[in-house]
Amino acid sequence: MKERLVLVGNGMAGVRTLEELLKLAPEEYDITVFGAEPYPNYNRIMLSPVLAGEKTIDDIILNDRAWYEENGIILHTDDPVVEIDRVSCKVVTRSGLEAPYDRLLLATGSNPFIIPVPGSDLPGVVGFRDIADVDAMLEAAKSGKKAVVIGGGLLGLEAANGLQRNGMDVTVVHLMDRLMERQLDKIAAEMLKQSLEEKGLEFLMQTQTAEVLGEDRAAGLKFADGSEIEADLVVMAVGIRPNTELAQKAGLYCERGVVVNDTMQTYDPRVYAVGECVQHRGECYGLVAPLFEQAKVAANHLAKMGIARYEGSVTSTKLKVTGIDLFSAGDFNEEEGDEILVLQDPARNLYKKLVVRDNRIKGAVMYGDTMDGTWYFQLLREGTDISGFRGTILFGQHDLGDAGHGDETRVAALSDDAEICGCNGVTKGDIVNAIQTKGLFTLDDVRAHTKASASCGSCTGLVEAILSSTVGEGYDAKPSKKPLCGCTDHSHDDVIAAIAEHRLKDMKAVFMHLEWKTPDGCATCRPALNYYLLARWPEEYQDDAQSRYINERAHGNIQKDGTYSVVPRMFGGLCTPSDLRAIADVCDKYGVPEMKVTGGQRIDLFGVKKEDLPPMWKDLTDAGFVSGHAYGKAMRTVKTCAGKTWCRFGTQDSTGLGVKLEELTWGSWMPHKFKLAVSGCPRNCAEATIKDFGVVCVESGYELHIGGNGGIKVRVTDLLCKVDTEEEVLEYCGAFTQMYREEAHYLERTAPWVERVGLSYIKQRILDDEAGRKALHERFKTGQKFAQIDPWKARAEGEAAHEFTPLKITA
Repeated sequence: MKERLVLVGNGMAGVRTLEELLKLAPEEYDITVFGAEPYPNYNRIMLSPVLAGEKTIDDIILNDRAWYEENGIILHTDDPVVEIDRVSCKVVTRSGLEAPYDRLLLATGSNPFIIPVPGSDLPGVVGFRDIADVDAMLEAAKSGKKAVVIGGGLLGLEAANGLQRNGMDVTVVHLMDRLMERQLDKIAAEMLKQSLEEKGLEFLMQTQTAEVLGEDRAAGLKFADGSEIEADLVVMAVGIRPNTELAQKAGLYCERGVVVNDTMQTYDPRVYAVGECVQHRGECYGLVAPLFEQAKVAANHLAKMGIARYEGSVTSTKLKVTGIDLFSAGDFNEEEGDEILVLQDPARNLYKKLVVRDNRIKGAVMYGDTMDGTWYFQLLREGTDISGFRGTILFGQHDLGDAGHGDETRVAALSDDAEICGCNGVTKGDIVNAIQTKGLFTLDDVRAHTKASASCGSCTGLVEAILSSTVGEGYDAKPSKKPLCGCTDHSHDDVIAAIAEHRLKDMKAVFMHLEWKTPDGCATCRPALNYYLLARWPEEYQDDAQSRYINERAHGNIQKDGTYSVVPRMFGGLCTPSDLRAIADVCDKYGVPEMKVTGGQRIDLFGVKKEDLPPMWKDLTDAGFVSGHAYGKAMRTVKTCAGKTWCRFGTQDSTGLGVKLEELTWGSWMPHKFKLAVSGCPRNCAEATIKDFGVVCVESGYELHIGGNGGIKVRVTDLLCKVDTEEEVLEYCGAFTQMYREEAHYLERTAPWVERVGLSYIKQRILDDEAGRKALHERFKTGQKFAQIDPWKARAEGEAAHEFTPLKITA
């Protein structure tokens, strides 16, 4: 017999809990849902576009009635629960229907606050909370001409914009001295007010409503100073209050909201609660990201897994008000002892403010250009020391406008046919359409439905920006403890730490110790676990080929036509005439259609058939070549310039040092691709300052640079230190590389890793701790004993032959 689960409230938080529960334990409960409105679950965030005429009610339905039927859920709409009998374990609805429960989930949401002034109950006075309110406003706009919106917060401004677009003259009345005082400081609020006034909205600031005028219907407002204004419609959008009436009546402990613990249980262990009705650790939340985090935890416990905890949320607000992008997070109103970093450009209608204390961000406000909001929020939440890049932080995430294209590639300005994910050919329009039609709210949702950012991950930032701008208020791209994948509630850091601390040396041990939800993992976690185990236990862990991407299994780059490219390694870019003859002979022998010199100073052979790879590799290895690892999450190349041997500007033997670095690092598996370079002088012809590890030779020694990145998002390196000898260069390179290998998340390049952990932390580990640095270098060299086994030679000798044998098709 299944247990009976009753959900009271058919809103976003409650139904998201059911969605998460069905993923974990689809056969655990018979589920019954009661909703007060006559609609299935819909996206309340999208009520503003419905009011503005941009969407219909059908467009914002998240789960239609067929979804409930397909999942065996009984749905009762327009019949709210009016009584909970906790002794008999049943609920009673307005129509008298009774439903017993073994577990009860409360998701009663919140109610709009109606100012208790005379006339507030007159027809023509509405809130802005549900579809009925939108219908009332649209009906009023058909005959009325003047509307007054009380409240200059987000909902109030969205209501004002929607009514104006329906032909009404709109005045916004606000008690405070600035709009959206919870999200904006005075400067940003004034910029917003000016922009909205230019669009035709009128404002009465620091104005208190005393009475709604009218006899049979609202006709205007009277203010505390005695002045009056006419109105055919009055919209009250002055805030929300948790809806605790039903819970209080049932004897559940409530303060501002229904009080719950970290497992989302109320004081009655059979009764769970999520959403806007909830109070957790003294806080009530109204943004979608925290509510969905609560839903995931509640589902985990309803599924009787019992391992998830909700520990509260640090929230940011990224939203679009009548077409204007805004962002805020943390404590953005400065206090004594705070430092303020400001970038303001009136001509571009742009404003950024960071509130900093002890070189850590406390709060942020952005107006007009919010692309870097998620990055600032991540720095804030993780307490990152920004001293290493404080001078450039206001200009964004060391990002030169996506390889120099500037505003053309800002997400807000991208056309719908702009390609976002090159790996899977996904456009911005594909992503926006999936978000809107399928009700997606998280990065994992978008990946599952569109494949965007599901491969190499380099477009993740763009996908998150599209998601946040489309979903609107409260989207949090990076939860404070984001699970590695859907198979677990543990984060990357949790898994890395557990593998080391508990000496977990194979996947089965990880699955058992961390209570994986799926017995064999998935395509997301298996490659990550394979890397983490290989990086931590190189002497003992056996690499799992089936947990690698196709390029790493085949040891070549698969091309769009199904053929492969092959890149022989040329240490430091050096080659001999016999090397070139050997490559030319191989190309002739296997009919290679195209050869190209790469940006990393190597020769790429394109168009090789998969079955030709092993014999080609035999010929190349016989000629002295090893794999260039151009296909893997691995150390790629060391780019060099001529150096002082030939160049009149060269200060050191950059080519020779580059060869030594490549001999040290080749074959090493990494969280992501890893590139090095050595420039023989500050003219930097080898582009060392956009590599993961770069060396710039100077007269007195060597400057070491870290965390650079070319490609889509250019990031200039941070200067790690200056050393005197080549031996020190090799030691510091090995130590930095090993630190990155051990601590970065799988598929995280050095650029975001350096910014996430902070330059000061890396300097502390590499520069200040000599013993620790030498230990890191020794661990790297130990791992290289097992990594520098040429996979081409092994496969040329017959290893993994099944990978390269064509399937035989029989009639």
